[in-house]
Amino acid sequence: MSPPKVFLPLLLAFSITLAPACSTDNGEDAPSASSDTTSIPFDNEGQLAFVQDRDTLVLIDLEIAESDSAQKRGMMQREGFPNETSGMLFPFEEERNRSFWMANTPLSLDLFFINADSQIVRIKKYAQPNSASSIPSQAPAQYVLETGAGFADSYGIVEGDRVRWRRTD
Repeated sequence: MSPPKVFLPLLLAFSITLAPACSTDNGEDAPSASSDTTSIPFDNEGQLAFVQDRDTLVLIDLEIAESDSAQKRGMMQREGFPNETSGMLFPFEEERNRSFWMANTPLSLDLFFINADSQIVRIKKYAQPNSASSIPSQAPAQYVLETGAGFADSYGIVEGDRVRWRRTD
């Protein structure tokens, strides 16, 4: 016995809701979910200072996600950072509105959207792990920084603070 026709649209809508998200910041397909449990090492490539009223609040080690593949993968399928003063920086060629998501990312993160003048324009604290919901910058940003969840609260970092970063390799 087949289900009544009225249930077919509901079934289709439910199926689409459960499907993994397939778009990233630039509208391209994202890497698909994988059962890869191999630990991905943290590649220390730079340092970033959070600055408030000309005082450095905290200095962190950076992995810099520059290539398209590194930017698409981000912290997906990683278990965490080496320590609480580590982060991943996404530098982009231009300043514009950005959108990130947490699909296939098993840990909660703080996301810092940073404009071309190195000012934090938005902080998304405690981003939900494994979520395909969009996290918009809400203002033009040229950089996005990911740290472990709670980092902004632990160090008193607020929107309007500035950052300075440099490569160390």
